[in-house]
Amino acid sequence: MAIQYICRHCQTKIGQLDQSQVSEELLGFHFLTPEERQSIISYNPNGDVTVKVVCDYCKEALDHNPELSLLTSPLQ
Repeated sequence: MAIQYICRHCQTKIGQLDQSQVSEELLGFHFLTPEERQSIISYNPNGDVTVKVVCDYCKEALDHNPELSLLTSPLQ
């Protein structure tokens, strides 16, 4: 099982964990509400997990141009 972190805006792969012994509690997923879990975490059929976060580049762009957050896909 791999846990892949990708940017929700530009789809850049940020990192990956390949350890099968990592629990959701250790990753901090237990702090998320059910709605947040549904929008941030997806479980792939092969057992891998994809976590959608915001990369530094997109965060900076959104911080400097908050109107971009109104677009569906602001940073492609």
